[in-house]
Amino acid sequence: MLTRRLLTSDWGGTFVLGLLVAMLIAVPIANLVVPPDSPYYLSSYWVALLGKFLTFALLALAIDLIWGYAGILSLGHGAFFGLGGYAMGMYLTRQIGDQGVYGHPVLPDFMVFLSYEELPWFWLGFDMFWFALLMAMLVPGLLALVFGWLAFRSRVSGVYFAIITQALVFALMLAFFRNEMGFGGNNGLTDFKDILGFPVQARETRVALFLASGIAVILGYLACRYIVTSRFGRVLIAVRDAEDRTRFSGYRVDHYKLWVFVFSAVLAGIAGALYVPQVGIINPGEFSPIRSIEAVLWVAVGGRGSLFGAIVGAFAVNGAKTWFTVAYPMFWLFALGALFVLVTLFLPRGIVGLFRRRREGES
Repeated sequence: MLTRRLLTSDWGGTFVLGLLVAMLIAVPIANLVVPPDSPYYLSSYWVALLGKFLTFALLALAIDLIWGYAGILSLGHGAFFGLGGYAMGMYLTRQIGDQGVYGHPVLPDFMVFLSYEELPWFWLGFDMFWFALLMAMLVPGLLALVFGWLAFRSRVSGVYFAIITQALVFALMLAFFRNEMGFGGNNGLTDFKDILGFPVQARETRVALFLASGIAVILGYLACRYIVTSRFGRVLIAVRDAEDRTRFSGYRVDHYKLWVFVFSAVLAGIAGALYVPQVGIINPGEFSPIRSIEAVLWVAVGGRGSLFGAIVGAFAVNGAKTWFTVAYPMFWLFALGALFVLVTLFLPRGIVGLFRRRREGES
């Protein structure tokens, strides 16, 4: 009943969710049931690639929630995505155990190489999946709570907020590059073996991770849709369109912005946690400012302020990136820049804006 109410009059979201459900059914069948010599067979490479796109879609949803509905432009959401990824990477690293190069039952290989004598305190507990998943949500959420409280109570907004979020993600990148931080330095965490006792590289495991990512996107969309269609969401839109007027009307604008910012960070952390076992590595490069800017571009291309447009944009841009980096690897950055200019000038409402305009014209 709740799902039906959320999707009422949301034709675009219903259509995109339908496509996601169809993909969640078709991809496992094409990989596990269809014989490899069939033209309908889908290799594990494509399963992992589509799973990665789904995690990007969840990250785009998190950004669209705050940017499209609250007017909070974050150019540093890669910080929360990366922290969630590192939390899961620490769990996967602990699962390697004596299967590592140095065969140490407790210390990861990079700690043995750097002459660590014992496991640092902040690695304790990461041998348990539930603890790692909890940290993948709690750490990004706590960072967003502290950072957002300081920023919103000082009424930092607009381009100034975007700049300090970019500074946040850049600071994290520099910190995680340092070997003494205890997170693998420049190389990061990799060479994962098992997750919940199952081989990470096994076909069945890849399909399970793909399904988990798809379900997370669907649940994330429904949660975001519930928020923006509630009274809370109407206040957020009022903050986006007229923040001072909303504040003068008696609303604690900073509280509304802080709550939605923290929730968005938790979504980004979950996306990062699902991303790492599918790509097999997490390193400080995930904190690169360009990664966060790309994520904002996914939302802009898909259609800011629509939620389902964020999913469309994540798939469209990353699909184009995959093709370009194989066919014309030297031209991807130029194509990315051109895409940003074209969207700004000709598609201010993104891809979904074209369909909305056509639908409005027909009606």
